[in-house]
Amino acid sequence: MLVSFLIFSFVLGTIIGSFLNVCIYRIPAGLSIVSPRSRCPHCETPIRWYHNLPILSWLLLKGKCAYCSAEVPVRYLLVEALTGALFALFFYRFAFHPVTLVVLLLVAVLVVITFIDLDHQIIPDVIRLPGIPIGFLCSFLVPWVSWQDSLLGIVLGGGSLLTIALGYELLTKKEGMGFGDVKLLAMLGAFLGWTAIFPIIFIGSLLGTLVGVPLMLIKKADGKLAVPFGPFLAAGVLVHLFFIQHSDSIMRWYASMLQQLWSSFW
Repeated sequence: MLVSFLIFSFVLGTIIGSFLNVCIYRIPAGLSIVSPRSRCPHCETPIRWYHNLPILSWLLLKGKCAYCSAEVPVRYLLVEALTGALFALFFYRFAFHPVTLVVLLLVAVLVVITFIDLDHQIIPDVIRLPGIPIGFLCSFLVPWVSWQDSLLGIVLGGGSLLTIALGYELLTKKEGMGFGDVKLLAMLGAFLGWTAIFPIIFIGSLLGTLVGVPLMLIKKADGKLAVPFGPFLAAGVLVHLFFIQHSDSIMRWYASMLQQLWSSFW
């Protein structure tokens, strides 16, 4: 029974992922995500339903348009597979609880935000700003978040990252963090409450450091490489959600590791 529902959740995720690809492409361009129907961006031929099957169509067509043979980026396949895998993972984590619907909604939003931020280094307000009241309403379905926690999460989420961003800019005279991330964290605070803010920032910053520092060394950017923070915040949310009962343990482990490193040097 569990395997059947995991397969179902994966297939559902790939279908949602196909729609997320539309959002990722159209939202930054200011286009409607509803109409017109999906079409090839090169020859503008409407895509028939049997050429738009998640994952399968990309594989069968070998990553090319069925009409003009233009290449279809592998990212389309990646988004569909990633969304399917995340849907299956979080269905396995939360099963048939109402909170699963909230988590899957948040996962879908984070996938869109991640790929738009990677492509354009922006997080559109059309996603973040409506996400704040929607997150507040969804908090009534999350057993570990009260509506008071959600409101405080909005304030602390946006305020904490805003303080960091302004402090960095004041000290360095450079913008080190986009204010889009501030609104994003306010939205995440609305969904997950104020207690999730520090674990999300902590995990996101840790992952950002692990990825950003090697990139700067490889590209010899000398600290000037622009690395979008949104994807790392999104990853922090996913890690926090899956290990929600162990987030404090993760931070204690990291603090203990830093203390040991400090002791070894001094």
